[in-house]
Amino acid sequence: MASTALPAFSGLMKTTTIRRWRKGHAVEFWEAHKVAVQAVLKLSTGEFVTGSSDSTLKLWRGRTCLHTFVGHADTVRGLALMPGYGILSASHDGTIKLWALTGQILMEMIGHTSLVYSVDAHSSGIVASGSEDCFLKIWRDGTCIQSIEHPGCVWDVKFLKNGDIVTACSDGTVRIWTLRSDSICDPLELEAFGLEISQYKTSRKKVGGYNLMDLPGLEALQVPGTKDGQTKVIREGDNGVAYSWNSKEYKWDKIGEIVDGPGEGASNQVLDGTHYDYVFDVDIGDGEPIRKLPYNRTDNPYTVADKWLLQESLPLSYRQQIVDFILQNSGQRDFSFDPSFRDPYTGSNAYVPGEPSISQGVGTAPSFKHIPKVGMLFFDSAQLDGILKKITEFNSALATDVEKSLSLSELELSRLAAIVKVLKDTSHYHCSSFADVDILLLLKLLKSWPIPMLFPVIDILRMIVLHPDGASLLHKHMESGNDVLMEILVKATTAPPQTANLLTVVRAITNLFKHSCFSNWLQSHYSEVLDTLSSCRSFFNKNAHLCYATLILNYAVLLIEAKDKEGQAQVLSAALEIAEDGNQDVDGRFRALVAVGTLMLKGVVKSIAIDFDVVNIAKDAKGSKESKVAEVGADIELIVKFGTVGCI
Repeated sequence: MASTALPAFSGLMKTTTIRRWRKGHAVEFWEAHKVAVQAVLKLSTGEFVTGSSDSTLKLWRGRTCLHTFVGHADTVRGLALMPGYGILSASHDGTIKLWALTGQILMEMIGHTSLVYSVDAHSSGIVASGSEDCFLKIWRDGTCIQSIEHPGCVWDVKFLKNGDIVTACSDGTVRIWTLRSDSICDPLELEAFGLEISQYKTSRKKVGGYNLMDLPGLEALQVPGTKDGQTKVIREGDNGVAYSWNSKEYKWDKIGEIVDGPGEGASNQVLDGTHYDYVFDVDIGDGEPIRKLPYNRTDNPYTVADKWLLQESLPLSYRQQIVDFILQNSGQRDFSFDPSFRDPYTGSNAYVPGEPSISQGVGTAPSFKHIPKVGMLFFDSAQLDGILKKITEFNSALATDVEKSLSLSELELSRLAAIVKVLKDTSHYHCSSFADVDILLLLKLLKSWPIPMLFPVIDILRMIVLHPDGASLLHKHMESGNDVLMEILVKATTAPPQTANLLTVVRAITNLFKHSCFSNWLQSHYSEVLDTLSSCRSFFNKNAHLCYATLILNYAVLLIEAKDKEGQAQVLSAALEIAEDGNQDVDGRFRALVAVGTLMLKGVVKSIAIDFDVVNIAKDAKGSKESKVAEVGADIELIVKFGTVGCI
């Protein structure tokens, strides 16, 4: 490791436009995103990619947007080229994603515990990322192979041609990391770096609500107390220790090590079935009833105040008064945002704890807990060996004189085993592939096997569509007129439908949202899909209900992006049907309510939702003992009261 001083960084203006410059003058510009553009990456083709606080990437050719990449749940902060594969994106949602230029997610790297600011790739295929969690992480094939701690945020990472990695840290230092033993810095500098890490961690450590570095040392015990029983907390190493003044013996008696301060640790008060650190009684006067204000010490008091005032229909001018009340009564009088974390791109704080990094307006915009939904949900876990075993069992049953023509040959069974092997190796989805005969084999089974035996084959198809190459091959066959998806939907819902078929077909269709190549099919068939599945809801089990609600939530996101008002209205109707079903499972009801709220906030069906009595549905949800259902019910009430974010 080598180090050098970091020069001052010139902040970038937060803008929603792309500007082309020539000799210091902007020659053209256009609005690229509705909120701040955070990153730009030029490709060798002359096209370029932008990343934005709207959580999307966009691919541009000139001023034409060729594709919008949807999949992150928060700001896209950094972009890099992964040679031979596609685009890497670093996001405030804590993930790094590898995208094909067609918009498919080839790989996701999960391991950071906070906002990811930067990413870069080397020609060897190694990826490096930097995060607010103070770690440089190094990845191979989607797996983190090394984490290197820093004494501050890692704002940027870059590979040198020789494979060394350069990091820019918020402590004002650039460091170069190497595997070459002849380039490692001297032991004294390594020791100094270790000390910097230790001091940084100590400076940020809190014990019992106290900042450790703010506590006095042992010298404080040399000052006598002023009264018997007076307590004092001091710093001993990496711990806070409490002492009590013993006036009789004129000395400080050690009480013990501080672990939790007031209100910390386990939740101890309950409101509407949810545990909180505090539930305050707020008297707003004028004969109004006492209002309940819930609060956790990990919450941002400003966010809590804003949301509570909106829920209680109280003036936002009370905001600071409510914040002061929270801080005083929770013992957090010294609450402040950490000034050491300054975003070098904007010059402002990196983020506000407890809030999304996407801008929600200033002062008056309501804060929503669960909406709008961004990106899609998928069913990507499977017991593939068990699925293959079930297909083999069914195949043996078909190997009779009557059904022998339907059974698979040994060669075909071996091809199925090969398909499963590829699907199990998720870390190589970006480079593995299928033969066209593999897809043809699945299509043959889906078309010819008896309906009661279809579900394990549909399950294989469900996983195939998550694989980039598998999705591409299947889409090619569908484009040629072989619409196997509609065929299996009809078969799976043929009366009397079997629960296993219903479950797998809903999961398979839900997974189509993974790749943009299926967007046209999904949009053009939404009415048939929803009508057909809705008519079979009485045959759903608990898992099928959850899958159906997930499908509806994905459709809400897709049809909002497509600006399809008629489609949004049908999805809204289906979501409300689930949301008001008292027998619905909690997770299914929650996802349906998120779909309703997202459609109202970002779509064009708010008035339709109100006509469908969404006010009472939200009120009922808000009274739920399940916290997330109650929270999204409150979100929907806010939308009804205050409109969409863009209209406030």
